[in-house]
Amino acid sequence: MPNNIPEEAFDWYDEYAHGGMDRRTFMKKLSGLVALGYSMSILTSALLPNYALAEQVSFNDSAIKASYQSFPSPHGHGTGSGYLVVPSESSLSLPVVLVAHENRGLNPYVKDVARRLAKAGFIAFAPDALFPLGGYPGNDDEGRAMQKTLDREKIQHDFVAAAHFIKSHPRSNGKLGCVGFCFGGYIVNYLASVDSKLIDAGVPFYGTPATKALRKNIKAPLMIQLAELDERVNASWPEYEADLTANKVEYVMHMYTNAKHGFHNDSTGRYDEENAQLAWTRTLAFFQTKLMVT
Repeated sequence: MPNNIPEEAFDWYDEYAHGGMDRRTFMKKLSGLVALGYSMSILTSALLPNYALAEQVSFNDSAIKASYQSFPSPHGHGTGSGYLVVPSESSLSLPVVLVAHENRGLNPYVKDVARRLAKAGFIAFAPDALFPLGGYPGNDDEGRAMQKTLDREKIQHDFVAAAHFIKSHPRSNGKLGCVGFCFGGYIVNYLASVDSKLIDAGVPFYGTPATKALRKNIKAPLMIQLAELDERVNASWPEYEADLTANKVEYVMHMYTNAKHGFHNDSTGRYDEENAQLAWTRTLAFFQTKLMVT
């Protein structure tokens, strides 16, 4: 029985995860691979998330304190909520990083990213776009379906409101970074574009840019993280790069060799440990350089 998952299966999952294919069609395509000798359990375990694998920093870690905080979002859904993680011991003012989730709500992987940031010395805040519907439901399929029902413009306003809320945290040094993944990568690009003074540094992982009309507003330095095998997102990069260059935006783009869309997410078979660790090391160094007040 073959052990290597065909690349096309990851492409099908990407299409399914981003609304280009329904679950029935996705599973039917996987069934076709079963007929060729692949195990359905191996296929699904490689493609679908297993959040038991994603905890790098325990919520019980004594170095951090986590809580849920609500915030006003008058132009969005009225009220938003997010997962706030702060370093336990520091009495200093610290930079803040907003963490923007994928297109399925605040799942355990994204919460762990927030804890990793707090462990590294940042105040981290991860809003849940699904809060108006009761929050992340416990599995990605339902979360993805729920997020589709929400008004995208209101979701964007909720993230803007979250950025203003957490930037004014009592322990904030006044500097705000933003990191996001997939849809959250788009949110990073959007926050940099919608208000040139809102964020001070952005790291979008495999996220598409904001609308062309907004890009002229970008002032924050950006670190663009892209996966070599992510044709869908990478198709938007040449035009985005041209606009960033034309507008004299400080940016760097890293293309990760042989990496798939979602390579930083350690709960799925798309995870690429070497590239993910390199990308995260670069992300932390970028925020430490751009957000620390000297």
